[in-house]
Amino acid sequence: MTPGTFLDPYAAIIVGGGTFVAAMLRTPSADLGRALKALVTLPRRDFSAEPLIEQVNALSRIARRHGTIALDRSVIADADLAAGIALIVDGEGADAVIREMRHRRRARIERHAAAAEMWSGMAEVAPAMGMVGTLVGLVAMFTQMRDPRAIGVAMAVALLATLYGAIIANLVAMPIAMRLRAAARIEAFERARLEAPLAALAMREAPRTAGPVTFSPMREETK
Repeated sequence: MTPGTFLDPYAAIIVGGGTFVAAMLRTPSADLGRALKALVTLPRRDFSAEPLIEQVNALSRIARRHGTIALDRSVIADADLAAGIALIVDGEGADAVIREMRHRRRARIERHAAAAEMWSGMAEVAPAMGMVGTLVGLVAMFTQMRDPRAIGVAMAVALLATLYGAIIANLVAMPIAMRLRAAARIEAFERARLEAPLAALAMREAPRTAGPVTFSPMREETK
């Protein structure tokens, strides 16, 4: 038995093509594009916030020496961090910065979940497409009972379609979906670590935005 025994173009077209078409029909085009681009991230290491936290610490030292407005000239590659620093430069408080970072983190989680959902959906559809290929092969076999050679070809399509559906679902689509979900959970946890240092940096501008702090004798008496 050679590896070529398990190769059948008709079964591959029915199962592979049918699974991909089903994924296109049930997934928005933007999420479909993200799901395909996410394949590039699979060989990478898990996301770590340490380099970004170090960059925030460096920016904090710059702000301490030259003022927060000097951060406007900083080059920041990470989009979420750049948005947080932009708010700080604009004089927003810690609460506004934290809200923006949490909003961006939730939006990122939703994008990652949509990409993983596409691959999970393919894992659900692939066995059904394998069954479709099996039925097509059986129909072709029963309509050509007088030709033994044609019966063999149709039977190969019927059996290999089921095999291809199981392989795509359990060895391709579902493992990809699970790895994308795991990577998304790690990145969400790591990005949450950015909130505290960014909030501390934003508090340097709090006196400028909030104005002078006044002492209230009435508040003191109620303590």
